[in-house]
Amino acid sequence: MGTHTFQGIEGSIGRTPLIRLRRLSELTGCEILGKAEWMNPGGSVKDRAAMSIIHEAEASGQLKRGATIVEGTAGNTGIGLTVIGRARGCRVVIVIPETQSQEKIALLRTLGAEVRTVPEKPYSDAGNFSRVAQRLAAENGWFWANQFDNVANRLAHYRTTGPEIWEQTGGKVDAFVSAVGTGGTLAGNALFLRERNPKIAAVCADPHGAAMWSWFTHGDLTHVDGESEAEGIGQTRVTKNLEGVQVDRAYQIADQTALTIVYQLLREEGVFLGMSAGINIAGAVRYALEHGPGKTIVTIFCDSGQKYLSKYFNPAWLDANGLRADLPIETVLA
Repeated sequence: MGTHTFQGIEGSIGRTPLIRLRRLSELTGCEILGKAEWMNPGGSVKDRAAMSIIHEAEASGQLKRGATIVEGTAGNTGIGLTVIGRARGCRVVIVIPETQSQEKIALLRTLGAEVRTVPEKPYSDAGNFSRVAQRLAAENGWFWANQFDNVANRLAHYRTTGPEIWEQTGGKVDAFVSAVGTGGTLAGNALFLRERNPKIAAVCADPHGAAMWSWFTHGDLTHVDGESEAEGIGQTRVTKNLEGVQVDRAYQIADQTALTIVYQLLREEGVFLGMSAGINIAGAVRYALEHGPGKTIVTIFCDSGQKYLSKYFNPAWLDANGLRADLPIETVLA
């Protein structure tokens, strides 16, 4: 019998499988693959960034056992910080916009975070959730995770997600697609994969109301229109995680397009995802239609639909927001 080494909760972060989307792969003639990030212990891709931020802070002496971590988050980074922070003896305070799903807010409290909800405000406003977290850290001597401008975030994907994708595809990957919340996922994966093969395309899928499509397409932040109900993505500024990153193509994705994909996957393939994953997949489909067939395109399934039952999977909410669950998947190819 061999000797087994067992790890705590952090040992289960990463090494998620790549899942093939059968119907969309068949319709586009490309291999459309997604990293199943809901399998992380905190239930999302943000566990990777949370662990990296905590480890880097501990290594630099900024964070010690028993200290308090504070962060402004749309939910998933806060969940990751709470799960990992508690396991390392830290108290966690989370500042979250009150517009985020009630499931996320309830889950954060259940996991042991102290949760402070604030009105939704732009980054330029002192009441913005991230700015409030920064102020609380300064006032109380807490460690501010600063996920938007702390490059330990993108380093997590450079060190783990990118290498996993490269290994899982045997280096046969033509494009990587991601939406931008902090920018860490898109930046870290793009930086790693293009070191291995400079021909791999980095692609941004942007919800309406965000400015990254404008930034990557026009070099400014002014071509912004509409709004989106997607949580955790939709950036209006160039964060430090995005600095120096070249993106080959960017697409604006409508909520209905993303939702149509989410419902098709749930009905036909047993894959249960949130809206941000739908936006990512829609970006992969757009790229496939422009550059395929025969391409292998990888994206991120950020989290499952479980934290959005009251929103994206609630018929009354869909009706109130003019969205439909019953459109055929072919409509996203138009």
